[in-house]
Amino acid sequence: MPIDKELLDILACPKCKGKIRLSDKKDGLICEKCRLVYPIKDDIPIMLIDEAAPLK
Repeated sequence: MPIDKELLDILACPKCKGKIRLSDKKDGLICEKCRLVYPIKDDIPIMLIDEAAPLK
């Protein structure tokens, strides 16, 4: 089940509070400003800074 558009509209990067977007593979949420990808596991976005990976 993909991430709901309404959920994406209210979620923000926990580090900078900026906008996030869904990755092309739909497996993470990207913050362009922080250059971080927050993973999505079992259809649940993991919005923890310690779990984020650098954007490649």
